[in-house]
Amino acid sequence: MFAVVLLCIACFAYWCWCRQRAKTAEPPSLPGAWPLVGHLPVFFGDGCKVWNQMNNAIDQCYAVGGTATINFGPITIYVVTDPDDCDTIATTCMEKDPIYEFVKPWVGESLFTSRYEVWKNDYKLLNPAFSQTILNTFMDVFNSESRKLVKEFEKHAGKGPFDHFIYLRHNALNIICRTALGVGFTDSNLASDYLHAADSTLDTMLERFIKFWWHSPYTFAWSKLKKKQDAYLKVLHKMSDAVLQKRKSELFGNMCVEKNITPGTKFKPFVDILLELSIEKGAFNDEQIRAQVDFMLAAGHETTPNALLYTMVLLGSHPDVQEKVFSEIQEVLGGNKDVEKMDLSRLQYLEAVVKESLRLFTVVPQIARKLEKDVKLKNHTLSAGKHCALLLCGLHKNSIWGPDRYEFNPERWLEPGKVPGNLVYAPFGLGRRQCIGKTFAMMSMKTTLAHVVRSYRIKADHTKMRLKYVVTLKPDNDGHYISIEKRT
Repeated sequence: MFAVVLLCIACFAYWCWCRQRAKTAEPPSLPGAWPLVGHLPVFFGDGCKVWNQMNNAIDQCYAVGGTATINFGPITIYVVTDPDDCDTIATTCMEKDPIYEFVKPWVGESLFTSRYEVWKNDYKLLNPAFSQTILNTFMDVFNSESRKLVKEFEKHAGKGPFDHFIYLRHNALNIICRTALGVGFTDSNLASDYLHAADSTLDTMLERFIKFWWHSPYTFAWSKLKKKQDAYLKVLHKMSDAVLQKRKSELFGNMCVEKNITPGTKFKPFVDILLELSIEKGAFNDEQIRAQVDFMLAAGHETTPNALLYTMVLLGSHPDVQEKVFSEIQEVLGGNKDVEKMDLSRLQYLEAVVKESLRLFTVVPQIARKLEKDVKLKNHTLSAGKHCALLLCGLHKNSIWGPDRYEFNPERWLEPGKVPGNLVYAPFGLGRRQCIGKTFAMMSMKTTLAHVVRSYRIKADHTKMRLKYVVTLKPDNDGHYISIEKRT
């Protein structure tokens, strides 16, 4: 009887809170909330269900003006899809949301997770590693790894659908190691273990996010999920330790394993800058260096291959677009020569295809910011201390894109006035804290696609893909498979 009375009191208090909240300038709550637990039952499930519900939330958010509220038990999360409101939050709230604490056991206090003051200083020190001058020296690696990928695909030519994502991930891991980290890594077993551990770690992070009672580090410390996560983290850190150890031995032993890393060249890997700043200025300690390396490995192997996966599937689903890409590649590159830095700017239709793919399949669908003070938006006021998610995938399907916003139309990027402003296109983030490697990623992807499309005709069906959200947007079934045939 006592429990029933408590439940009634709690429900009445919740009802009063909802009525009071409705009278304020706070965004409306999305429909489907349960008493006490809020929207938790709606999202509770695997990554596929979370992705489906995220899309439902985006549609509902559009219907109420672009900003709304979701509740996970006692946790309030603002979800924002309005371009102007997203820009306001991204430019006035520079701190990452506390939810990024979930990622710190993996990537530590890196560019991805650090406080704004730390990030601002680190970004200034490390940004030269991704200058255009340095990136241009990576073209040999982009080309050689792309040719390896084409060779690996060859065994599947004319033999039906296969999972190209496996090859794309290993390829991306090789590229990030040979460029930003300056090592030619050859331990395929460690690489495979790393990729498996990375997937499993992302799964544990999603599960922890949904089960809000594990948000506290004190409750999470007692969970079986943390024990699983710790085991995966050992594998992930084993990889970064191996990379660091190898690069240190090469640097301090005056060895240059990569053929394009020779004394006197402008090639300076990201990790070399870290080590030099550590020795000469004491800017980074060992833990901070390892955190930045972990971040580079994580971002490099996770985002680019996902983007390439979706782009290849879309090309295979739209043969007319694929043939236009092929014609442009033939015109710009001719026979079988490597892609050079000046060629990239001439591959305009290919770039339009990549951009349109990133719009439809946003690899990082959302970012989150900490609200340290009340934030006034166009129609609402967000309260300090609550969570705020900027749904980038929602920006990319906003009605401002036109009636074909759900369709694959690369031509929109080539027609003046067809593409909205920067506020509604943010595949690499919004505001100052955008991805440091966005130019690196575009150069790498365009080079890879040029080699693959020149060598093979791709067939696929994007309507069969089943997607899931596990921090990034990933395929969940064999609907993402492609078939290839050699071009004559």
